[in-house]
Amino acid sequence: MELIIALVPMFAWGSIGLVSGKMGGDANQQTVGMTIGAFVFSLVVFAVSQPTLTTWIIFIGFVSGLFWVVGQNGQFHAMQYMGVSVGLPLSTGMQLMLNTVAGAIFFHEWTGARDYGLGILALILLVIGAYLTSRRDPENNLQSGNKMLDFAKGFRALIISTLGYGVYTILITWADLDPMAIILPQSVGMLAGALLFTLGKIQYNKFVWRNTTSGLLWGIGNACMLLTIQVVGLAVGFSLSQMGIIISTLGGIFLLGERKTKKEMIYVILGCLFVIFGGILLGYMKAS
Repeated sequence: MELIIALVPMFAWGSIGLVSGKMGGDANQQTVGMTIGAFVFSLVVFAVSQPTLTTWIIFIGFVSGLFWVVGQNGQFHAMQYMGVSVGLPLSTGMQLMLNTVAGAIFFHEWTGARDYGLGILALILLVIGAYLTSRRDPENNLQSGNKMLDFAKGFRALIISTLGYGVYTILITWADLDPMAIILPQSVGMLAGALLFTLGKIQYNKFVWRNTTSGLLWGIGNACMLLTIQVVGLAVGFSLSQMGIIISTLGGIFLLGERKTKKEMIYVILGCLFVIFGGILLGYMKAS
């Protein structure tokens, strides 16, 4: 059961880029729509579980939600500059570096030479996989819709995104609070942050409401990841959740029509295999 819960974020979060790509809209509309969907999901979870809220839970949840907005908005911008099949794998690799190292060093989730040896090997495999899936062939300078790729802008957006996501996950791990209780104040912080972040930059139309679907997916993945982190720790739990790049990368190619040359398809397949092996290794570390 723990393994099933741990893999839910992989499928839920791996589908977000595809769903938002299909729903349309710009990065700001996608961010606001997603936070509305996440807020609705959190209200349902709160009504069903009826957890106890304290001032500390509300504060941590709200602040972590604000940092999440920075991470998600940056990721949406990166996907629009790079395409889903390039932006998400790179985002995954950068997040894995930050969160896995934080879990291992700051939260002491790895103990002894064996854990560090296997953990570092798994991390290397995951990062290589993310790199390969995002590697470009010079012959392919166009993405879906004949829009020129802007890798530099996308990478800058990902740096900001990684920092935002990093603080979000590290903060809630450090606080070690009831996952069901923190979801509602977290979603309030997300919604407030999205509204402030996009103030004067957004048109509220059908694209905002369409993107609430991705918010529901995110809410499901987030709830399962918070439960998983409590059981297996940040280093393993977060890394397993990020295996969704397999879904987002292949989906970006086959569902969103992002162009890939034969060389890039080979890179993508190899990259996905590296990610799978890295995830299996992390799971083995916890089970053994």
